[in-house]
Amino acid sequence: MRTKKILAWMMAIAITSITLTACSHDKEVENSSKTSLRACGLSPSGTHSSSILFTDDDIEWFDVNTREIKFKDMSAPLYERIRPFNEIEFYLGENSLFVVSSFVGLWDSRIFEDLVLCYGNQESTDIDGKYYLFDCYPLQYLDTEAVIANQKKNALQWDIFISYLRSKGKLKK
Repeated sequence: MRTKKILAWMMAIAITSITLTACSHDKEVENSSKTSLRACGLSPSGTHSSSILFTDDDIEWFDVNTREIKFKDMSAPLYERIRPFNEIEFYLGENSLFVVSSFVGLWDSRIFEDLVLCYGNQESTDIDGKYYLFDCYPLQYLDTEAVIANQKKNALQWDIFISYLRSKGKLKK
């Protein structure tokens, strides 16, 4: 009888231990999603698409000087997953960080006075297969009042974005 009680207590302790470990893991996953970076596409009407375009796990590094954002190999290239001409909203956890006004390529003839995700390097006019986060498109409008005002408006969020990537070891050295 005593052996059965000891065995029952040992089983109860083991089950409790497994349950607590599982709950702890669930909370870690939940907490990490609350602090992770992700980008979602916005439709022309401003509603979110159902899919996440990329997360910080997809980012290999970000170069603060050139603003190149290097993505890890994905199942499909990013430019194929982004609907052209839609906005992209960056989130850090549950909070909106900033909205990129468009995904553009060097072939685009439109003007954007706010953040863009550009496919190709505007500074060298080279479609190099790389992605850049620029303050405007084309860069010749960088010194206009509207672009400067948007840079000021986005300064805090931009600092948070860079600090987050630094904390994850994702800034190019």
